[in-house]
Amino acid sequence: MITAQALAVCIFTAAQTYAVPPSVILGILHVEGGRTGQAVGNTNGTYDLGPMQINTIWIPELARYWRVSEKTALKMVRDDACVNIGVGAWILRSKMNQAGSLYNGIAWYHSATPHLGSKYRQKVVSAMQKYRLIKQPQDLVMAYNRSKSTRKQRG
Repeated sequence: MITAQALAVCIFTAAQTYAVPPSVILGILHVEGGRTGQAVGNTNGTYDLGPMQINTIWIPELARYWRVSEKTALKMVRDDACVNIGVGAWILRSKMNQAGSLYNGIAWYHSATPHLGSKYRQKVVSAMQKYRLIKQPQDLVMAYNRSKSTRKQRG
């Protein structure tokens, strides 16, 4: 079991490493509702792993990148909450890059199919509002734009 303090360190480290808002990571964690060590089967034969429910479709790419076996990569993603959150932030960043925005990246984290992705994004935004991480969806866009300009200034 990971402590709340260790979880916070993992979230903020992943957010900083991949330049994604920590509030979005928290929103995704809430919506996904996964737990460390968990593997949930999907109808297509894949599994969703750990707190951020990382789909096993990512395991071969992660294994190659980490230079470990797929079995080891799967265990790391499933059983280490910090690794799982880092991978989730990396996936979110890649989806943001592909989709061209944070708003669409959140949708694409779940699915690039428009009606599925937009439904998921709304769940994440609602979770963020429920926990007072944002007041309205526009706050999310403004916070993201501020973080982009801060990164450019440091750059």
